[in-house]
Amino acid sequence: MMHKIILAAETGSDITPELAAQLGVVLVPMHVSLGSETLDDGTFPPEDVCAYYDRTGKVPTTSGSTPYDFEKVYDTLFQEHPDAQVLYLAYSAVTTCSYHSCELALEDKPYQENIRLVDTKHVSVGQCAVVAAVSQWLDDHPDATLDEAAAAAEVISCRMQMCFIPRNLDYLRAGGRVSNAVALVGNLLHLHPCIEIIEGKLIAGKKYRGSMIKLLPNLIRDFVEKHDLQKEHVYFIHSPYLEEDVKAVAEKTVTDMGFDSFTWVKTGCVITCHGGPGAFGIVGLSGTV
Repeated sequence: MMHKIILAAETGSDITPELAAQLGVVLVPMHVSLGSETLDDGTFPPEDVCAYYDRTGKVPTTSGSTPYDFEKVYDTLFQEHPDAQVLYLAYSAVTTCSYHSCELALEDKPYQENIRLVDTKHVSVGQCAVVAAVSQWLDDHPDATLDEAAAAAEVISCRMQMCFIPRNLDYLRAGGRVSNAVALVGNLLHLHPCIEIIEGKLIAGKKYRGSMIKLLPNLIRDFVEKHDLQKEHVYFIHSPYLEEDVKAVAEKTVTDMGFDSFTWVKTGCVITCHGGPGAFGIVGLSGTV
């Protein structure tokens, strides 16, 4: 569906091209480097990230959208629609350069007054959920101004909550985010840190012990209660190779808790570089700001 206000987001939001078309979103590429080769995120499957790690023992590196990426997208958009209004719902600005790149791209552009920037303070499916919620808000408020939409997006971003839990600490170790000793002990004891997105930062919190299939019900219940998540809908995150029986446990848990519906979203290449294969996450809207 298309609104009079066009939404923009990075590919790191894990919004597929098909969903982007439904929501009225234009996507700006982020980037992944596998050794000396740098590719646009979304142009190759996340399974290739896992295959590269298996071959080399190294995690591919990620980088945000450049000013050129934004210029290319916006120039094309405004050539086709000179009076367009754009709301850019950005990947967390403290984790990547994308937000600043957009600011640089808009300098001296004749259409800069037709664009508003909102830092969602989210990554991956958290950002996807914000974009989907803002798209729904625009459906419900078709006459809203660009400034009103930006204000609504700020509130929605604050209410959206996300966490994910890796299957093991191998990718965090290889990426230099935890030490070899911490990864070794964590893997031996089957410890899984719950990583929450707090003020845009990925913060490791409570550690859960055991297999993914055993710890998931506790993780989900803890997260739902902590943030008073609304029961209408919840998003599940899965990176490549998350087992079907683990997914079934997650679905049963939220169904038993009274959630009306859920949606699975697969991680793209950017967040797969951080969480690795078999990671699980949950995203939902808090009942309070």
